[in-house]
Amino acid sequence: MDSKRSRRGLLKGGAKAAAGAAAGAAMVAGQAKAQPKMEKRSPYPAPNPPPAKKPMYSRAVAYGNMIFLSGVGYHKPGTIEDHTRGVIDEISKNLQEAGSSLQKLLKVNVYLNDLKDYDAMNKIYYSYDWGDVPPVRTTVAPAAGIPGNSLIEIDVIGYI
Repeated sequence: MDSKRSRRGLLKGGAKAAAGAAAGAAMVAGQAKAQPKMEKRSPYPAPNPPPAKKPMYSRAVAYGNMIFLSGVGYHKPGTIEDHTRGVIDEISKNLQEAGSSLQKLLKVNVYLNDLKDYDAMNKIYYSYDWGDVPPVRTTVAPAAGIPGNSLIEIDVIGYI
């Protein structure tokens, strides 16, 4: 008799587990349908590709609610302060056009033409509002410098 009770208990427990698993699977399937389709889109294609060629890169690519901006430099005469301000202002403008902001950045990569400009760049960088939790940041000075005579280049990753 005890073996019958334990088999019945197992059968009842198994039926409950199967019903729970089915309900869980239906919930997961419903959530999968509710998720937006992830697609890569470029709100800012690269400027002026050579004739009869596809662009080599996009200035920005959005994927889901993520936004990735390519490196922005400042290609005018000026000091590191001028270049830093010009780059961050351009990034801010591009983020706003994409529906984001400096406060929604997660990662910032700063490339300095010369590491001696680190303190002067930071003075300008810190004058911007990066939100209550600033993005993580990496700052490097590539040995070969930065293309286009810019003293600084910055690329970012954020969310929309």
